[in-house]
Amino acid sequence: MSIEDRAPSAPPAAPEHHTTTRQPATGQWRYDLATERWWWSPETYRMHGFEPHEVVPTTDLVLAHKHPADRERFRRILEIAKVTGDPFHSVHRIMNALGHERVVVLVGQGRRDPETGTVVELMGYFIDATAPVAQRAEVMAGDHIRTSAAHRGVIEQAKGVLSVTHGLTIDEAFELLRATSNKHNVPVRDLASRLINLGHILPLDEHRRHCIDEFLRNPR
Repeated sequence: MSIEDRAPSAPPAAPEHHTTTRQPATGQWRYDLATERWWWSPETYRMHGFEPHEVVPTTDLVLAHKHPADRERFRRILEIAKVTGDPFHSVHRIMNALGHERVVVLVGQGRRDPETGTVVELMGYFIDATAPVAQRAEVMAGDHIRTSAAHRGVIEQAKGVLSVTHGLTIDEAFELLRATSNKHNVPVRDLASRLINLGHILPLDEHRRHCIDEFLRNPR
């Protein structure tokens, strides 16, 4: 029986939903350790930028398509799996035949000869995680931008407080905040936030500047 004959049947299709979210492409693979032959499902070929059966998948081809920065790590995972047969996974990048970088998740496990107990085959799935990773990166970038904007807003308010109480320019107020931050090892945004809170509770009289000076001398 050939490795193609033992190819797993396709997993059942997920129910259709009226949504614009696409499920990540999933492909199957098998690797016969005795013959060094690989079997890929059509989805796995396409993930690597090929039409089904356009090339003969080999270990050298599999490794050649790994991103150079991820190749040796994947090689080690594969070598360990060939010995232990334990379930394994790898998240790494591939460069497909079209020159596109893809992020894939590979999961697999070994199959042992029932008589000798030797690992004779590895098998599993490729999951194209490129779109989900890109979407997550976009969300994280948006969160970072919003957080940065919030931090800038707090700092701008604190600069305004110092400008009013000390008669400083905006640049001078920021330099005072930065110098205090460096001296006491307190992040500028934390210092600014606490200064704003202090400004809210201080009376609008001649003691306001004195209290802020005391805070800047010892902001902890």
